[in-house]
Amino acid sequence: GAAPLPVEVALRWKEKVGVDIREGWGMTESGATTTGQPGDLPPRYGSVGKCLLKCNTIKVFDEKGQELPPGQQGEIVVKGPTLMKGYWNLPEETAKAIKDGWLYTGDLGYVDEDGYFYITGRKKDIIIRGGENVSPVEVEDVLLQHPAVAEAGVVGIPDPVYGEEIKAFVVTKAGKHVSEEELSAFCKERLPTFKSPKKVQFMKSLPRNILGKILRAELRKLDQS
Repeated sequence: GAAPLPVEVALRWKEKVGVDIREGWGMTESGATTTGQPGDLPPRYGSVGKCLLKCNTIKVFDEKGQELPPGQQGEIVVKGPTLMKGYWNLPEETAKAIKDGWLYTGDLGYVDEDGYFYITGRKKDIIIRGGENVSPVEVEDVLLQHPAVAEAGVVGIPDPVYGEEIKAFVVTKAGKHVSEEELSAFCKERLPTFKSPKKVQFMKSLPRNILGKILRAELRKLDQS
């Protein structure tokens, strides 16, 4: 699958090309494209838009399966006739994914007062640092705001005190230089201290799949090597 488009990337595209990017969201299990930006309204950067089909319902649930109000992060769930019936010959996996007719997507996010959805990351990618949940996407979005940063990937690494600590892998723009200390200070000005990377490793490129999604498992392996 793909991943949320960083706002900074969308703004750079608009500046260079002069065309807005209208982001959408979906998965094979939900019937491919499930949300999208209305074509008759200005795009909302950072959002994947509204539910496209009136026959479907999209909500945000907490860990107990209760609907959350606008602005609160939880797991995005979908119900409707476009959903898959199940995974072929995998009844246990199907039971985990579909509960009471709701497809639990594994994507974390929230909805605003106007019905626009925002993806904040994958449930399995969340970093738990000292009991605090940290979305890698949130940290990456801040790093990409730095004028010297071209790419950023964030993962949790083992830590004896906090359980996990935050590490950033960064690719700088051609001809630009920034130190680990400068990036750390930059993040602390824009994020709570517990969300700021403790370590930064500079790379020539980040491992990605064919859709451009950062391969976080590969980044974790790099940290261990």
